[in-house]
Formats: sequence, C-alpha cells, structure tokens
Amino acid sequence: MTTVADIKGILSGADVHTVEVAIVDTYGHLRGKRFPVDHFLRSIAEGGCHLADAIYIFDLHNDLVDSPYINMGLGFLDTHLVPDLGTLRIFGHRPGYALVFADSLEPPHRLHPIAPRTVLTYQIARCRALGFSPLVATEMEFYLCEADWSHTQSHIQYSSLTDRADVESVLLAMRLAMIDAGIPVESSNPEYGPGQIEINVQYSDAMTTADNTALYKSIVKEIAEETGLKATFMPKPWTAPSGSGMHVHTSLVSVGDRAPAGGERPQEAASHNAFASSTDGPNEVMSHWLGGQLDNAAALSLLGSPVPNGYKRVRPYTFAPTHVHWGLDNRSVMCRCTVGAGSANRVEYRAAGADANPYLIIAGLLAAGADGLERGADPGPMSVGDQYDDAGDAVPLPANAAEGIAAYEGSALAAALGEAFSTNFVLMAKAELDKFTEAGCDPVGDDISEWERNRYIEFT
Repeated sequence: MTTVADIKGILSGADVHTVEVAIVDTYGHLRGKRFPVDHFLRSIAEGGCHLADAIYIFDLHNDLVDSPYINMGLGFLDTHLVPDLGTLRIFGHRPGYALVFADSLEPPHRLHPIAPRTVLTYQIARCRALGFSPLVATEMEFYLCEADWSHTQSHIQYSSLTDRADVESVLLAMRLAMIDAGIPVESSNPEYGPGQIEINVQYSDAMTTADNTALYKSIVKEIAEETGLKATFMPKPWTAPSGSGMHVHTSLVSVGDRAPAGGERPQEAASHNAFASSTDGPNEVMSHWLGGQLDNAAALSLLGSPVPNGYKRVRPYTFAPTHVHWGLDNRSVMCRCTVGAGSANRVEYRAAGADANPYLIIAGLLAAGADGLERGADPGPMSVGDQYDDAGDAVPLPANAAEGIAAYEGSALAAALGEAFSTNFVLMAKAELDKFTEAGCDPVGDDISEWERNRYIEFT
C-alpha cells in the first residue's frame, strides 16, 4: 500500500507544484480537480475530495441525462474521491504537474456503483475469486488532423517510415509524454487511414491498463493541440476512410485459490500465464475464457460502441468484425487468438471502437470471460479463411445502436455489471440515439453526417 510518505519525496524531487486527482465519467473523459502540492499532501492524499456525481450522467457535451439514480430530486450528491496513491504519475510534458487516479465513493463509504472504475474493480475481484488475475493490453487507433479537422494526409501509407516524416516530431512528443507519465510505450506506426495513427503500449494488470488508456487518450489530444493539430478517437469520422478501433488483449495469470485484497496487483514472477500451454489451439482455460466472450458478444457491443456512430465501423472488409467468431492469426474474426507463444498467448477482442470507455469494455470482457470459466463455455469450432466473404453459421453482431441497446438491456452481462450501472448506461445510450435520430442522422446507413461529425469528433 503506497503511503503519503512514499510519494512526498517523489513529488518534491520532481518539483511538482500541482497534483491532479482524476476519475473518468461514463464516456471515459478524464475529470477531477487540481490541488497545490502542499495542500494535496496535507489533506487530499488521505482525506480525499468531492465532486458532483452528475458527471456520471453527462453526455459527450455535458448535457444531463435523466436517471433514477442521479438527479435533482436526490440533489445531485457529491461523490467522495479517494486517491489511489499507487497510481501517481509525474508529467514530463507539463513540468510541475502530477496526477493520481481516484476511486469514487458514495455514503456510507462504499464504491459508487455507476463509476466506471468501480465496475472494473468488481470484475477484477470476480476473476481473482476464480484463481486468476487478468492481464490486459489495449491497441488504440486515432486520427491526427489539421486544426480545422481536415486530413493531415490525402492518402494512405500504412506503416511508412518516410511518408509525412514531419509528423514524427508530434508522435515523438506523444510517446515521450506517455513514457514520462508511466505508460510503457512499445511502438507507433501510421495505420490504414489518411492520418490515422496507432501507438502501442505494453500490457499490465487490468486496472493499470484502463488507467493508462484513459491517460493515453488525454495526452494524445493535449500534445496534438500544443502542436497546432487535433486528434480524435471518433470511431468513424468520415464515410470512406477506415474507422478507429480499440483492440483489447486479455490473458490470465494464475494466482492460486485465494482472492487477493482489493488493491493488490498480480506478481508475474510468482505466477504464470494460464493460456501458456495452448499450442495448436486454446487450452481448456483459454477455451472457456474465449467461449464466454463469444457467448456475451452481442451485449458487449454496446460497451464497445457507446454512441450510434460506432456501429458504422461494423462493415465488411473494414478490419472490424461483423460476426461472432474466433480464429488464430486471422484479422477477419472477432476474437483472434495467439497460441504457440507461451507466456504471450492471449485473446484479442477486435470489435470495440476507439471511443469505448476503457474501464467499461475491459470490465465487460472480464465479466464475459469469467462467465465462460464458471460455466465451462465451449467456443465452438474455429473459423478459418475470409469471414467477410463467408461467415457460415456465425451470428451477426449488432449492426446499429438500436440493436446494440437491445442486446445489452436485460442481458446476463448487464446483470453482472450491476443493475444501477447498467440501467444508467442504457438510459444514456437511448438518450444519445434519440438525439442522433432527432437531428435527422441515419443510424443504419453508411454515410457520416456533418451533425454527427460535429457532435463526436472533438469529444471522443
């Protein structure tokens, strides 16, 4: 357990003058408060602070969505933010600033059921109760745009090391800022869209990866603006070019039969990847984990595509899956399994959009995988070949927001993530779909409207 004494010297040595206490709202936006370092150490580090729980019913433009759990009748209560001191990050791109993530509590001192970090905390505990700690990595795609949101390139040069070399200085600043903030960057490259970028980050335990991903998105946007550009994680900003996704890799490390305490992190040196013995195909544990993700795939779609625009990624030959299936090294399937790599064996879920709240999509995948472990789920036969050309008997994924909402509402996955959270989340999704259709946008077709782009491009 990290203490105030542990971080006091770190903050002093880094000449920190301001500490940000951060949480994320339902759409994954970083929110919180900034404190002078002395006040933070004297009062906030142990005593916490307060913030209106209205943030959990904010839409992307901070309009309030009607909710039975958070409303004026209840007074829009304060949520108590308790800093997790072990998450301390020192910023290099903003000298003098540091950040800690916080847990959100409601009276009497219990985790707030609608807070995304709470939802993930419970699913990590569920996995640990089964004898496993989940390791997770996210692969994030985004578009780097000019200040007016036009393309920085008129063409595609996937993984080019020479095209638009001037942009590399911006990406370097992003990578260095992430590394300074404790995010272990592995690589970056141009993706399959004009000005689309991917920066890859090393795996970690589930909560650290969610924290890293939320901070990653914030840093990317901040550095882009500092250099006169813009960055967007909107899943489908334009009709023709590729959409941006968030691929989520999961594996399990065995931690014995006990469930570690709430703040305990898995110690990889004393554990092993439970998927490691998978060679030509998934072993028993990996099969059940995979089977759970497949069985809950329809409901997972809403967590991976929380706004109507996200479903417009789900089209043939877009590298986004259209059906529920799995395979090995095959980028046309929903769950791509790495086997024969020992400790690197994992399941890659490829359906989420880049706008997905990382805490919620990771929580959903852990809940689905845990369900598979508990039931001994069978993933069924492996899919081979071009699954866009012939998906066989595979079930289609929800193709629009209405289908995604219907698949989630009342599902076993919704129940697993909590009644209060899921009711609130569905209400927010329905409110967003209503605004979308009232604006005259087509939630089913392929075209991206100007209203749609204006609503999402800056705020996802």
